[in-house]
Amino acid sequence: MTPLTWRRRVAVGLAAGLAIAYVDNVAFEGEVSPIVTVAMLLATTTTAAGISGRRGWITAGAAWVCVPLVHLIKHVLGLPDTLHPNTYASILMLGVFTFAVTTLGTGAGMLIHRGVSRTSKRNPVSGRGHR
Repeated sequence: MTPLTWRRRVAVGLAAGLAIAYVDNVAFEGEVSPIVTVAMLLATTTTAAGISGRRGWITAGAAWVCVPLVHLIKHVLGLPDTLHPNTYASILMLGVFTFAVTTLGTGAGMLIHRGVSRTSKRNPVSGRGHR
C-alpha cells in the first residue's frame, strides 16, 4: 500500500469520525440519541471495510478514535459535554463500547467484501468459478 493510499484512508476516516462526533456533540444542541451515533459509526465502519476489505480497519480506526477523543478533549478543557457523568471512567467505557461497535462494523464489512468479491469471480451464467 502506498503512503498516499494510507493517508487517504486515514483522512476519510477522520472526516467521517469528526462528522459523527459533530452530530453527537453539537448538532441539535447535543440532544441526539446514542443510537444515532452508534448507527452512524456502524454504517461508516461497515462501508469502509465493505469497500476496502481488510484495509478498511485503517479508516474504521480513524473514525472510531474521534468519538471518545472529542469527549476527552472537552473534559480536559472543562467544556460542557453531552456525556453524563463526564468522568475519565465514563469516557473510557465509551471508548470500549464504540471500539466494540467499530469491530463489529468492520467485521461485517469484511464479510460483505469477501462475499461480493467471491460472487464477482463466478461465471454469471453457470454460477461456477472460472477454471
